[in-house]
Amino acid sequence: MIHYIKRKDLDVVKYDACIENSLQSRVYAFSWYLDIVADNWDVLILGDYEAVMPIPWKQKYFIKYAAQPFFCQQLGVFSIEKTSEKLILRFIDTIAKKFKKITFNFNSGNKIATIKTKLRINYILNIENSFEENYQKFNKNRKRSLKKVHKNSLTIKDVNFNVLLEIAKKEKKTLDNLAYLKLIKLFSTAKDKEKGFVLGVFNKNEEFFGGAFFLNDNKRITYLFSAMNEEGKNLNAATFLISYVLEKYSNKQYVLDFEGSMNVGIASFFRSFGAKKEIYHQIKNNNLFNFLHLKS
Repeated sequence: MIHYIKRKDLDVVKYDACIENSLQSRVYAFSWYLDIVADNWDVLILGDYEAVMPIPWKQKYFIKYAAQPFFCQQLGVFSIEKTSEKLILRFIDTIAKKFKKITFNFNSGNKIATIKTKLRINYILNIENSFEENYQKFNKNRKRSLKKVHKNSLTIKDVNFNVLLEIAKKEKKTLDNLAYLKLIKLFSTAKDKEKGFVLGVFNKNEEFFGGAFFLNDNKRITYLFSAMNEEGKNLNAATFLISYVLEKYSNKQYVLDFEGSMNVGIASFFRSFGAKKEIYHQIKNNNLFNFLHLKS
């Protein structure tokens, strides 16, 4: 039986253990992460935390609606054992009965064919045992860019998120102040838990060109947020940064999750490293009207 449990009544130890050991594990679903990015969130739980589905939600004019938070690409059902589509539909049916408005992303491990969904695209790259193996996956443009980087003597160092934030604001990243505050808290908490790090790109004169904030959990490195100034873009600093991560985590059975993208240009950049397309589903309440009358 599926139960709706409010956040305040959640057995956090059991919940996080389910996320940690699930076949679909994503850092976004852990309680500490959702406590930061979601205005509110509750959970659908099957049995004794055998499968869980976190539900972030907001409220406007006394109407509660389920909505995907920023910096939280994939949620959905997380289970210790493989889930059937029938079970996933039972979870969806429960959400639809609780919320009048829904915009929700499932993880790529949740396969949904019975109801209409919007297909979303992500790119992932299995990090090989050696950097040379990954390098062979690069296309010609990426290899050419990396050679230029080495000629410019760029270096990479750990940096504080605040210096990256300065670059982002100068480059007018389209995020509001609340989103930036959540990012700052995410970095601080992830760093304390050893679940994240920020890398910056410099030249030999210690000029800072930008960098990226990565999450690190369950053998998955997530490219959460990045910002480069114009000079950094011209010097292919992002190529250098991603190549550095591929080398650092080689021979460790990690996956690099690029966290997108539906943008054609950004998707092309990710594919140039040899990344493969990963499909996940998005549902909205207008996709569920016919489904609500089906037997679960």
